[in-house]
Amino acid sequence: MAGLVIVASIATAGMAAAQAQDAAQQPKWRHGMAVVGEPALPPDFKQLPYVDVNAPKAGQLRLAAEGTFDNLNLVIDRGAPALGLDMVYDTLMKRSQDEVFGAYGLLAESVSYPDDMASATFRIRANAKWADGRPVTPEDVIFSLEKLKELSAMYSGYYRHVTAAEKTGERDVTFRFDEKNNKELPSIVGDFAILPKHWWEAKDDKGQPRDISKTTLDAVMGSGPYKVAAVQPGSSIRYELRDDYWGKDLPINLGQYNFRSISYTYFADSDVAFEAFRAGTIDYRRENSSSRWATRYDFDAVKDGRVTREALSNPFKARGIMQAFVPNLRRDVFKDARVREALNYAYDFEDLNRTLAFGGLKRVDSFFWGTELASSGLPQGRERELLEELKDQVPPRVFSEPYKNPVGGDPAKVRDNLRKAVGLLKEAGWELQNNRMVNRDTGKPFSLEILLGNAAQERTVIPYVNSLKRIGIDARIRTVDASQYINRVRSFDYDMLYSVWPQSMNPGNEQSEYWGSESVNRQGSQNYAGIADPAVDALIRKIVFAPTRDEQVAAIKAMDRVLLANHYVVPMFYSSEEKIAYWNRIAHPATLPGYEIGFPEIWYEKAAR
Repeated sequence: MAGLVIVASIATAGMAAAQAQDAAQQPKWRHGMAVVGEPALPPDFKQLPYVDVNAPKAGQLRLAAEGTFDNLNLVIDRGAPALGLDMVYDTLMKRSQDEVFGAYGLLAESVSYPDDMASATFRIRANAKWADGRPVTPEDVIFSLEKLKELSAMYSGYYRHVTAAEKTGERDVTFRFDEKNNKELPSIVGDFAILPKHWWEAKDDKGQPRDISKTTLDAVMGSGPYKVAAVQPGSSIRYELRDDYWGKDLPINLGQYNFRSISYTYFADSDVAFEAFRAGTIDYRRENSSSRWATRYDFDAVKDGRVTREALSNPFKARGIMQAFVPNLRRDVFKDARVREALNYAYDFEDLNRTLAFGGLKRVDSFFWGTELASSGLPQGRERELLEELKDQVPPRVFSEPYKNPVGGDPAKVRDNLRKAVGLLKEAGWELQNNRMVNRDTGKPFSLEILLGNAAQERTVIPYVNSLKRIGIDARIRTVDASQYINRVRSFDYDMLYSVWPQSMNPGNEQSEYWGSESVNRQGSQNYAGIADPAVDALIRKIVFAPTRDEQVAAIKAMDRVLLANHYVVPMFYSSEEKIAYWNRIAHPATLPGYEIGFPEIWYEKAAR
């Protein structure tokens, strides 16, 4: 008897172990995910906290755009894409604007990934449909990723660690990664627009095969809440809300997509667009000119309350901004860090802020400006340890001098700054000869062109050009149309840009796209400065594979210091508020999301209530 009991016990233990092993191997399906921690909302959440589920589905929203467009194909790196195309497409996951890190299932009802994050599997909802009624399939997801990586340099770089997408079930698609323990990878594969494979591989209305590798002005089809309703190339585009949108009743979508139509009218410049807003033919305006905000919103509709103005900090609570003049290090003239530092001494932010912006701007002094990720003072603790590991590859001043921008604003300070600029240029082999800055060895004059894609930027660039001329640099502005600007930026055909990089509170793989050696020669990347720095590369890896949030923050701040100390850009300015104005025929819920303003998703027509 005892032997039988022992045998039974062993058998029971074996079965329990096998069951435990099977359970461990079973995927854990999640309703959402967060790169750091867990998503804030439970699996049975009813709606996002900041929406008005009773918002009416009515009315039209008329918006302004500057420039032009000639393409409705968002996949390719060609042409000027129309605004609003993201409303046509759904993604696998959708981010909550109330959370820094949280995203929830949209096309995908759930996601699963192993502990080492070597892959991620998404299960597509059974009721997910394209606008033509056909189901969204794993084949569509695979097609989308493959075409985005094939035809877009930006996506190719961003998803370079995604080695494959495979159908692993009737409604399951699995992404394979070439790196383990990269916490960001399962999240970012939920972000890209899913395209209808069958539509792109079919013939158009004229009987011609569609070609996803080329620009198109045909009304593209998606699975999202809006459809393309009317297109006037280069002039306007109108989207209409789909009554048959498959996802309109999902908790992640309730209270959103409330306007029956949304249109974009394109204007030649911002002043014309502003006049259209003032006349009431445009409903909403995001104001990016501090001077216009201070001086030109005194028309009758503002005074009598028909137009509301708001300055909101929400979008900047978790968004680091670097707006800067960006010298192209692919040009020999900018390879010396002393030259780049001299360019900063020639920039008089304080005078510009006073004369053009009425004091409404702040000088940027970090690549993560305005957030807890921005470096300051001297490095301490783990941050310093990371820099010590790269001591031979970073400027010594990283350890001894806190980064500070030059301060101008009065004649004495400006003279001192320009004198320092000339001294730095002299150290780098340049000298003034007959009021011209020339190379001491070659006699070649220092010449640079600042490329702009928007004439409205000229007023803030002209003072800098004039300042550079004061130290003998032949500086010029070249403003080109939108298509030419896009093409020149993609091919790195410029001396200097006026550009901006937005950051999130969870920097990761995109840092390689911004300033990693991998992207420096890949046309279409966002490494506009042409940075190829081994210390920066090493710190990006530390950021991506940080085991804890504290380690990640330390690596981010260390990288920030290295970028600043090398003077890769001339930091400009930004506002810490989102300045918006809108006619009172539209409105937003009383409570806005914590980190965005929800426009236009959660806004609605006020008169329809």
